[in-house]
Amino acid sequence: QVQLVESVGGFVQPGGSLRLSCAASGSLLRISAMGWYRQAPGNQRELVASMPGGGRTEYADSVKGRFTISRDNAKNTVYLQMNSLKPEDTADYYCYAKLVRKGSQYLLDYWGQGTQVTVSS
Repeated sequence: QVQLVESVGGFVQPGGSLRLSCAASGSLLRISAMGWYRQAPGNQRELVASMPGGGRTEYADSVKGRFTISRDNAKNTVYLQMNSLKPEDTADYYCYAKLVRKGSQYLLDYWGQGTQVTVSS
């Protein structure tokens, strides 16, 4: 079994900051990529930030310059530092990982349970 466990989100005022974390555990062989998506009510899930490998990072235009994704490979953990938060950042945030389980040769997507972030005054 493989699990992705996210930290608790929260309620933040506009302009505030919040840091999310997501730890992968279980029968892991190799993690290829990790990242974050979000979904606001009535909207489709959208990519926020990702680390597809090789040290590269990718960000949605809406969060560039405000959010920073990082990864601790030793802990199989990905972080999302969110600064200068705006009300439009309010959403459920989901981490994902592309990984290979032990005993398998397939690269599959796994998802966290989601954590709610609310930005409001």
